[in-house]
Amino acid sequence: MYVAGIDIGSTSGEALILEGERIVGWSIVDTGYSSRRAAEEALEIALQRAGVAREQLQRIVATGYGRISVDFADQQVTEISCYARGAHFLYPQVQTVIDIGGQDSKVVAVGAGGKPLDFAMNDKCAAGTGRFLEVIARILQLELAELGDWALRARRAAEISSTCTVFAESEVVTLVAEGVTREEIVAGICRSIARRVAAMAARVGVEPPVMFAGGVAHNRGVVRALEEALGHTLIVPAEPQIVGALGAALIARDGMDKETR
Repeated sequence: MYVAGIDIGSTSGEALILEGERIVGWSIVDTGYSSRRAAEEALEIALQRAGVAREQLQRIVATGYGRISVDFADQQVTEISCYARGAHFLYPQVQTVIDIGGQDSKVVAVGAGGKPLDFAMNDKCAAGTGRFLEVIARILQLELAELGDWALRARRAAEISSTCTVFAESEVVTLVAEGVTREEIVAGICRSIARRVAAMAARVGVEPPVMFAGGVAHNRGVVRALEEALGHTLIVPAEPQIVGALGAALIARDGMDKETR
């Protein structure tokens, strides 16, 4: 039995094909201008990689920012539930999941069986998200994927006091004009993001083990800064962007199991 989970975020979309307990294919695409188009593209790529025909799918569950646009899905589920479930599948001991995506961030307390117990979410401001890092990378004329390595090379972190992306951008421009190194600026940005997320996490309560998911988890500078801010070592999955899609696929599988009982 094959099922699919689709997670459509503001900047990227992921699809994952599950057969029982086995992940047989997955994909990551840019969301672009259309959430539905991204969902279709992500699903087709994941199916091709899995060697599965679309007609073989028994159930599709969509989640994420653009889940309502995935009108061909059998069910739409909040990403809070999907991230908790996906994290539990990958690492059953996980009690806290932190996800930093393109334009939002969230912290989820995970209970038995991957059930979400509580959560906090920042979806009103780009500060502390991947979009924030994109803005800084453009100013510093760096590739987004390079930022983590630059941060790790810094001997100290520049102080970034603004929590707003617009004001932080102005602050970074000033630091550049003052001759502060790019390494120090990037390290400061990573620390700024970590402080913001840690403050949000404190509202939920951080219990280890802690998993870090979402696209920003690829940034080793943010990983280190967040570990320092939380006082806990973070578990980063091999592909942190597919945790939500995995959770959606697991919920799809559960739905099929109930129907066959």
